[in-house]
Amino acid sequence: MAVLHPDAGLAARQRQSQLTKPAGSLGRLEALACWLAERSGQVCPPLPQPGIAVFAGDHGVAADGVSAFPSAVTAEMVKNFTRGGAAINVLARAIAAPLEVVDVGVASPLPAELPIVHARVRAGTGNLRTEAAMSLDECRQALAIGRASARRLHAQGVTLLIAGDMGIGNTTASACLVCAFTGATPEDIVGLGTGIDDARRAHKVAVVGEALARAQAAGAHDGESWLAQVGGLEIAAMAGLLLEAAALGIPALLDGFIATAAALAARAIKPAAADWWLASHRSQEQGHLRALAALGLTPLIDLELRLGEGSGAALAVPLIQMAVRLHNEMATFAEAGVSGAA
Repeated sequence: MAVLHPDAGLAARQRQSQLTKPAGSLGRLEALACWLAERSGQVCPPLPQPGIAVFAGDHGVAADGVSAFPSAVTAEMVKNFTRGGAAINVLARAIAAPLEVVDVGVASPLPAELPIVHARVRAGTGNLRTEAAMSLDECRQALAIGRASARRLHAQGVTLLIAGDMGIGNTTASACLVCAFTGATPEDIVGLGTGIDDARRAHKVAVVGEALARAQAAGAHDGESWLAQVGGLEIAAMAGLLLEAAALGIPALLDGFIATAAALAARAIKPAAADWWLASHRSQEQGHLRALAALGLTPLIDLELRLGEGSGAALAVPLIQMAVRLHNEMATFAEAGVSGAA
């Protein structure tokens, strides 16, 4: 696990007090720059360079009617990613972020020539309501796939990692994980996902409750076993990326509900890893704020998003970069010849 640099953080806070502005007038942007200084070990941290990995996997529980879309959409969206037509493609281009798409567990066959990372552990998870989503060994394979993605992006010069998701049914798996790691009830956490109606939401609440009871009876008790019982292959890969970010000493920017569920699992596996994560935005998904609170994180923005793919995190990148630029490039009172506060 990479170490923090509290001396650099303290020096960054001292620098903030000397910049040509009233103390605290840039609000959370000041704290954000100092947070990055403490992790980079530099009083003036380098401008974060983002990189995005979108992990794709299907969920057996989708057969229980918990989503507004069929499982076939997962593979269709993977193909859309490769053509550059999805929201995350647009955003990645806008922030000059390398983007890789990883098949961790798509159920439908994908052409071998498709320009993605072909790392399928299995063709979708089991139906978490009635059986384990995956074996413990398969879960560990998915975690390793996420770790490898973090290392590939880091090798390209990435210093701010984003994990995106694509998987029909994954809000159900994520709701299970959030309930497992926070003690919340399904009624508290389950939302509308891809846009289901109230009747289907009530069914989804029941499915999550059954899955939690089954998993607990099967012995789920820690990060890996809960992921294996009620998670998703793409969610486990996202957790792996978050864990590797901390190991490499690179901040990771959480996206929405799915990414935050992955973060709760990753923290259960390695608690100190959470020191390296930021929350980008508040999702419209009902349980997201509860999940963020459990991690002790406050989102940077709230744009009423509920897309996934890493889109909310990508949108927050320019804000983070501006926080660093303000911190690094503003003049101090002494440099500008401006009188400080009396």
